[in-house]
Amino acid sequence: MGRKIWQRKRREERKNIKPGPVRITDTTLRDAHQSLWATRLRTKDIIEIIETIDEVGYYSIEVWGGATFDVCLRYLRENPWERLREIKARVKKTPLQMLLRGQNILGYKNYPDDLLERFIALARENGIDIFRIFDALNDTRNMEFAIRTVKKYGGHAQGTLCYTISPVHTVEEYVRVAKELVQIGIDSLCIKDMAGILSPTAAQQLVSALITNLDVPVQVHSHATSGMVVATYLEAVKAGAGAIDCAISSMAGFSSQPPVETMLTIFEDTPYKTSLNKDVLRKIREYFQKLAPKRRPKHHPDNIIDPDVLEHHIPGGMISNLRSQLAEQNALDRLPEVLEELPRTRAELGYPPLVTPTSQIVGVQAVLNVLSGERYSMIPQETKDYVKGLYGRPPGRIEHRIRKKILGNEPIIDCRPADLLEPALPKATHDIPAEFIKSEEDIISYCLFPGPALEYFQWRNLPPEQRPPPPADKEIEETAEEDTINVRSVVSSMPFLTPDDYRELHIILEKINQLGISELSIRKQDAHLTLESSGTIATTQGETRTIVSTSPPESVPKQSAEQQESTAAPIPEKESAPEKEKAEAGTIPIEAPLNGTFYASSGPGKPPFVKVGDKVKAGATVCILEAMKLFNEIKAPVDCEIIKVLVENGKPVQKGQPLILVLPQ
Repeated sequence: MGRKIWQRKRREERKNIKPGPVRITDTTLRDAHQSLWATRLRTKDIIEIIETIDEVGYYSIEVWGGATFDVCLRYLRENPWERLREIKARVKKTPLQMLLRGQNILGYKNYPDDLLERFIALARENGIDIFRIFDALNDTRNMEFAIRTVKKYGGHAQGTLCYTISPVHTVEEYVRVAKELVQIGIDSLCIKDMAGILSPTAAQQLVSALITNLDVPVQVHSHATSGMVVATYLEAVKAGAGAIDCAISSMAGFSSQPPVETMLTIFEDTPYKTSLNKDVLRKIREYFQKLAPKRRPKHHPDNIIDPDVLEHHIPGGMISNLRSQLAEQNALDRLPEVLEELPRTRAELGYPPLVTPTSQIVGVQAVLNVLSGERYSMIPQETKDYVKGLYGRPPGRIEHRIRKKILGNEPIIDCRPADLLEPALPKATHDIPAEFIKSEEDIISYCLFPGPALEYFQWRNLPPEQRPPPPADKEIEETAEEDTINVRSVVSSMPFLTPDDYRELHIILEKINQLGISELSIRKQDAHLTLESSGTIATTQGETRTIVSTSPPESVPKQSAEQQESTAAPIPEKESAPEKEKAEAGTIPIEAPLNGTFYASSGPGKPPFVKVGDKVKAGATVCILEAMKLFNEIKAPVDCEIIKVLVENGKPVQKGQPLILVLPQ
């Protein structure tokens, strides 16, 4: 009875609060270009406009976190810490904000507390004021240490609810999680709608419930993917949300946030009117309009609304990722099957929200369920870790038969996952050259992303004139010619191909593979696409598909059939002569189930799973195949002896390629 009286009193208090101007966080420099341009803004792009953005009057500017850190190292060959320092040196009026994945920091797994604390301390020291802290499972245990640490170092800790739709994600459940975050000590709360599926009615109900039950400000973050976001923001603000996320109009819409100019006009004649500098906004809009041709993907989608997201609830970035992963496996035509399988897999795994890293775990498991031909016959280590509880508490119950199939008799943990981790910093850089480390920030970067950080350190240590172009610059070079583009880029970035389109492209690619062609491009000829390679063309004209030979350029002497055959790209045999002899003696190969990268051990400095002469039991791990960003353990099919490892550690392999030769026992 007392609780109901308190809630009624809170409602009355809220009614008496006079509405004020809505606060706006600008996402242009983080989520907007991550959603639209694959996070390809360079630091120099940001520095040229950041002082102008500082003049707008925003509540905060989101400039860091999410995928920006990884992309700086991996694709741009930039130091993400230096980017932050450069921005902070120029921003004098507006708080800087970042997106922090709780105990995952900026990666795809839980990290130890000592690493998380030093990351937050350094981020705060280098310029971050507001930390938006989330956990993919809304498990407050994975956010608590980050929240308390942000407060310890004087930052603003914004707790986050990852919004999704499922039988277990109710208003009551969101309020319960939010109350736990308030008890931990958050300064504000954000509803993070990563797929753009929060409807206006749902926003009104959820925000109203949070305002009634909590005593902290509420902010709403959404995406324009479904087309509902403008109405959603309006209803959320009317229900009591004090802040919303927007992007400049030339970087808004589709899978980004709604345009700030639109929202300003909508609130113009309401009590929520906000006085941002429109003249400055116009300058920013024009800047990104001019920058767009150099930075956005070559084949940016023409569609501005994706209504299918209201059915499958998959964020736009995740669908792009699925297309790219299927393209790597030469299975783009199976995307419709994956989209049908994914909700089923998600339900069986307890309805995790589809946000990093669980979006990757669920998405890849759905892909494997389709490609393998038998559901859960291939299970990445990350899926096992999730089911075991190493990512946190699943929102719903994982189906018993699925858990049994994935874990067998392994126990499930019920503690905070990070409690099981050893401190990371004492031995963080024991296995890399000392000259690579220039600062404490470098140590943190290496702990989070060892491979990309090491590549960046090696690149940085070269004399400037000897440094190769960053991978992102190579992407620009590959798409510089107006009429000729790489087929993989085209296929992986076509967001709205029909199933028939995928099937047709798949048929052509299969023909190309049969011819042993390794380099391929697409050329526009009249109304048709022509796939070109050295000496061979595959054309598509409606229902007609042909593979025909063409004469080489006149400047190149013509070759005889024998010469062409001798210079053609060799098609490797699955077994060399020695392996063939052993196969006749009863050995069998363990083959790659997917395209990927072969690893003989679980990590740098770790011993190989098996060596020649070892005798292993059926089901024992013999190697790892990294595919689609996850690590898949390859098991021995039977009790056997290891005869030969056929692939060098770290080398790419193709589906069906023999990896290890074994003799059944």
